[in-house]
Amino acid sequence: MVNKTVVTEFLLQGFSNKRELQMLHFMAFLSLYLATLMGNLFIITSVALFPHLHTPMYFFLAVLSSVDVCFISSTVPTSMVNSLMNDNRISFAGCVSQVLFVVACASAEISLLTIMAYDRYVAICHPLQYMLIMNWDACSQMAVAALVVSLMNGVTQTANTFRLQFCWPNVVEQFFCDIPQLLRISCTDTKFNEVFNSVCVLIIGGVCSVCILISYTHIFSAVFRIQSGQGKYKAFSTCIPHLTMFSLFVFTIIFTYMRPQEMLSSYVNFFAAVLYAVLPPLMNPVIYNLRNKDIQMALRKIMCLNAT
Repeated sequence: MVNKTVVTEFLLQGFSNKRELQMLHFMAFLSLYLATLMGNLFIITSVALFPHLHTPMYFFLAVLSSVDVCFISSTVPTSMVNSLMNDNRISFAGCVSQVLFVVACASAEISLLTIMAYDRYVAICHPLQYMLIMNWDACSQMAVAALVVSLMNGVTQTANTFRLQFCWPNVVEQFFCDIPQLLRISCTDTKFNEVFNSVCVLIIGGVCSVCILISYTHIFSAVFRIQSGQGKYKAFSTCIPHLTMFSLFVFTIIFTYMRPQEMLSSYVNFFAAVLYAVLPPLMNPVIYNLRNKDIQMALRKIMCLNAT
């Protein structure tokens, strides 16, 4: 018979039972976490300090960086501590908070990437009307709407998940509390939850994907009409990485949340979670910093300030 003892804590799946591999996991995640914090905090600081970065594009980039810091901080530090202390326990309240922040931040990530694609569409296809369309009121309203809707989605999916009863063994086969793995250890019927989660993913992911597709269709159409080869290269160098990250992020979430339960695999789960919960916060600063002269100028100024 199923043991229906009330679960007060969960056990997260560790990277390995071997102490050497646990320390390797700790060092790898620590490096990724510090690199992510440095990159995103640099963007936030640069946009706040330098007036030439007070534009809609950098405003959304700073908001995205803030979400990325929250996103990776909700999962990776707990996993690092568990590996370091050789203790995979997480409290029920801690698990609830992880699910809330992961879902809310993932929703905010995809929403902000969609808004940034629209910003690029207006800048490339309607440059003369850019400041009229992307005024500060419109930018702030879009950012607030994205964050509020994302928070509502997080609260709704978290409440829907933790209305279930959970059974022993209470092992979550992931390095953080994720909804598909929590449904797997529930001792109540999860059909409604599975359908509800799929609908939420389809609505948010579908709407954002359609908006992205429309925006980039117009963007690429406009880029191909540019006579200058350098102008085409500049446009593609900013759009292609953004589109690549968005596609990877969306497809990984769809794969994680909408695949059948029998397709769950611990190794695939771990890899997929890294792709959508760790890689985007790490790569976003890299994508938007490498060839961005404004950001590079801000970096040099910050380094000069630190040197003095």
